[in-house]
Amino acid sequence: MTPQEYAQQKAAASGSSFYYAFLFLPPERRAAITAFYAYCREIDDVVDEVSDPGIAQSKLDWWRGEVRNAFAGQASHPALQALLPHSQTFGIEARHLLQVIEGCEMDLIQTRYLDFANLKQYCHLVAGVVGEVAANIFGQTDPRTTDYAHRLGLALQLTNIIRDVGEDAVRGRVYLPIEDLQRFDVKAHELIKRGSTSDASFPQRFEALMQFQIERALATYDEALALLPAQDRQAQKPGLMMASIYRTLLHEIAREPQLVLTRRVSLTPLRKLWLAWKVQALGRL
Repeated sequence: MTPQEYAQQKAAASGSSFYYAFLFLPPERRAAITAFYAYCREIDDVVDEVSDPGIAQSKLDWWRGEVRNAFAGQASHPALQALLPHSQTFGIEARHLLQVIEGCEMDLIQTRYLDFANLKQYCHLVAGVVGEVAANIFGQTDPRTTDYAHRLGLALQLTNIIRDVGEDAVRGRVYLPIEDLQRFDVKAHELIKRGSTSDASFPQRFEALMQFQIERALATYDEALALLPAQDRQAQKPGLMMASIYRTLLHEIAREPQLVLTRRVSLTPLRKLWLAWKVQALGRL
């Protein structure tokens, strides 16, 4: 298959909500964001699917070299072969791609975060930088839109963390800050056991913890939307679609927070498409 077909297949196969936001973009912008998303999936998959940290590190080091080679005109991986033709048009630089690697690399060496400030630095690398690149691809005209993009990236990543509490805990990763766990008296080992504890107070403690996380994430969406300049609102609709889909997901999780310990809470494809279309056609989240 062609590099473009490879990127399209990689993006679609992930089942991500991002895919629905891409559908309404003009062809060139859609091709660019699809290729960029395929690259991000490649890097993320290294950490999620390779169980040996040493092998995962070697693969990330290979990707670092591949990024440098690609920007020197010698891309060998189809994801980068699909992405590089769009790099100059949309301001995609090697540093952006290398920061995505740096963020995912943190998962190999750090499984706990002391406080929210530490967690935000991780989110900056794996989501804020992604938001910055995406905003350029969507069509940014006001430099203040970068601040919006970074804040939106933080909100989206906080949502991922909330949704994936159980899955991440099985891998030994607890992204919820230690200061929050202590505040609500929830132990990391209780999350790793996915709530299968004899302590009758766990459900109440866990629900209080999750409601706090959900409220913080929802507030971060509000902060992001307040930062978006009016003149870029039309162009940035794909990001607004993501905000709509992920905020709706948070409200679903809030109805029964304990579900995130045992399964991935998600919206149906039809509902995601409806939420995306509503933003596109009506401009409403």
